[in-house]
Amino acid sequence: MDIDYLRQHNLILFEAISGSRAYGTDLPHSDTDLKGVFVLPEADFFGLDYVPQVANATNDEVFYELRRFVELLLKNNPTALEILGTPPDCVVYQHPLFSAFRPENFLSRLCRQTFAEYAVAQIRKARGLNKKINNPEPPARKSVLDFCYVTVGAGAMPAEKWLLRRGVAAAQCGLANVPHLVDLYALFVAPDPASSLGYRGLVRDPETSNDVLLSAVPKGEVPEAYLSFNRNGYSTYCRVYKEYWDWVGRRNAERYENTVQHGKNYDAKNMLHVFRLLRTALEIAATGELRVRRPDRDFLLRVRRGEFEYEALVAEAEELVEQVEAAYAQSALPEAPDRAAAEELLRRVRRQFYADYNAST
Repeated sequence: MDIDYLRQHNLILFEAISGSRAYGTDLPHSDTDLKGVFVLPEADFFGLDYVPQVANATNDEVFYELRRFVELLLKNNPTALEILGTPPDCVVYQHPLFSAFRPENFLSRLCRQTFAEYAVAQIRKARGLNKKINNPEPPARKSVLDFCYVTVGAGAMPAEKWLLRRGVAAAQCGLANVPHLVDLYALFVAPDPASSLGYRGLVRDPETSNDVLLSAVPKGEVPEAYLSFNRNGYSTYCRVYKEYWDWVGRRNAERYENTVQHGKNYDAKNMLHVFRLLRTALEIAATGELRVRRPDRDFLLRVRRGEFEYEALVAEAEELVEQVEAAYAQSALPEAPDRAAAEELLRRVRRQFYADYNAST
């Protein structure tokens, strides 16, 4: 089942242009996203294979089955609520039955969580991106040896520096566990490079190994020093390195170029959504109404163009979060939508849809 199937079989209750074009923050090159609601064919609904949503390959066209749509409304999911608040000029099609669904019947204090907490997550995402932009990971991956240190007197120095100063090759070295001490190893050195005493070196392969390499040390050998492997530091580095290069591989090239061009080192589109969500949440708490088409379009587009400093935006967003918390603490909105009323509406609309559909086919 795909969106074309829904259209061909007249199963759509509602279809609308969503995203930036609905918010009023679109630019000439903005994509056209579609959101909608459909009803499963009656036989499929009563069968075993319930389909909660249908989307195209790029996920910029998403349609929710009626039951799933109501489930999302009861959770005050921003996407579902925004479908109900679609500006008239963005409505592509609306079945007469869909008019029974109105935002004011679902808005509640849950919006504090769904709008504001999502915005907080976007702030964290913006911080992460800021860090990636300002602290790029070099393509060459560090090795285990970069996280190894050798004791020197009362201190320590990097293992590779110690080897260089001693004029010793890693292949001349052997490591052995020190009982009761985690990630600390006795370091042995064969005096003759031609006869390594069977030592295996410090790592198996500097480019691919994820651990130090232990050797069978002949009895009676005395360690030259002790080597400490910062395993936690290495593990954290590997995670950050992978996250960074995974991000490089999947980042939106156009958005990244915009980020570089405005020179403020943050994803401006991401920050736009932070303020859109927080200001929408504040309006819902104060007025009990949902405005999808943003009255603060000019400000949001200034954010989109990167006209503000990153730290100033984050500070303003955090202040907005506090205002949202205070507004919902005093809001007259119900704690949650009326589940019983929503369920009755769902039943009524579905029954009527199937009755009308069967009569017309």
